[in-house]
Amino acid sequence: MKYLVFSALFCALSIIFCNVEAKLEERFSWKQLEFEWPSEQDKQEAISTGRYVPENNLPLGLERWNNKLFVTVPRWKAGVAASLNYIDLNTADKSPKLRPYPSWGTNSLPIDVQPQAGKTPAGGRLDAEKAQSAETELKDNATIISTFRIQVDACDRLWVLDTGLADILGNPKQVTPNAVVVFDLKTDQLVRRFPIPKDQMKEDTFIANIVIDSDRNECNNAYAYIPDLGAYGLIVYSFRDNHSYRVKHNFFHFDPLQGDFNVGGVNFQWTDGIFGLAVGPTNPDHTKDIYFHALASTKEFKVPNRVLQNETHVTSPAAYYDFKFVGDRGMNGQSTAEVYDKETDVFFYTQVNKDAIACWNVNRPYDLESQGLIDSDSHTLVFPNDIKIDNEGTVWVLSDRMPTYLYKELDPAAVNYRILSGNNRELIKGTPCEFQEQSKQYL
Repeated sequence: MKYLVFSALFCALSIIFCNVEAKLEERFSWKQLEFEWPSEQDKQEAISTGRYVPENNLPLGLERWNNKLFVTVPRWKAGVAASLNYIDLNTADKSPKLRPYPSWGTNSLPIDVQPQAGKTPAGGRLDAEKAQSAETELKDNATIISTFRIQVDACDRLWVLDTGLADILGNPKQVTPNAVVVFDLKTDQLVRRFPIPKDQMKEDTFIANIVIDSDRNECNNAYAYIPDLGAYGLIVYSFRDNHSYRVKHNFFHFDPLQGDFNVGGVNFQWTDGIFGLAVGPTNPDHTKDIYFHALASTKEFKVPNRVLQNETHVTSPAAYYDFKFVGDRGMNGQSTAEVYDKETDVFFYTQVNKDAIACWNVNRPYDLESQGLIDSDSHTLVFPNDIKIDNEGTVWVLSDRMPTYLYKELDPAAVNYRILSGNNRELIKGTPCEFQEQSKQYL
């Protein structure tokens, strides 16, 4: 009898442990990024002229739409072949070549601003005055100079934040102004390019993320929220009005006690402000809360979208108390990105100092007991840079060892870049994020 009881208990515990240890599956990986060139001759010519330096191409952002998995490659250094790309998810290749989107032509730098190939100083700072002197008029408004983050909205449109910057760490060139670029994914055609007004840019401005607030039945009423991590502001763009404005708040700043990072054996200090954002669930009054946090911080905040979308109010002192503190992720809880999943009511987010992905159910307090650990791996999750969830409930994560790329050198013989995925419900099993519908209780 004792043996049967022990066996039953062991089996039960095994099930729990298996659920807790649900891991992200590695879908794609690369030692160095390869691209699907029109021909081998084109590739060799790009290498010989310095337009393609394989080791300088680092993936950073991702997004999924139908059979396309978009991957961004910012122009940190000279020799980035194409900044906006995609992978065909029907491929059986575990290290697929990237296909420029919407075309090679729209991902090419103008001839007169091609960076010179060669080594660039890691961790160099952008010389804004020098960068601005290189601005040129684009022949095609669909051109993407350099993008970090992208997002697909509810209306099958791909929103791209084009920084317009090339060779950021070497000889920086502001080829074009920062711009919001929107594509119709059903036709692969440009919908709109909106250059962000220069008076909304500050001396230390660096914008690298874009989050979209839209509903399928109101496509024209979409808003984009663009955090300025360098100058601690938020740019709000209205698609309907084709107009943007800048918002400031104390909560956009970094935490001076949370700027120390240790990732993949690299120690560095960052002062990055507001960076991670996510549109939360619809409230009873039909508004949505916009959740956000600084990269060099462990604290989470929120503000109603109706506040952000009222330019007169949000740019006045009266709006200060509309921004609320949500909670703290705890020691080493710095995060690059977060995303909300409507199906499970869960926020999934990265934990760069922990080589991890974590979660929080929006119905629980934002405290240490409510934070769930999805996966942690010092091999496959070194600097999880971006995270997204698609319409099928698949969580996608991109890890890229970016600190090593910026401050040291990546090993070309080792796997440096990975894209992992997992099912939303499977990933939260056994964590504080799981909600049992029948008992109306959390585990």
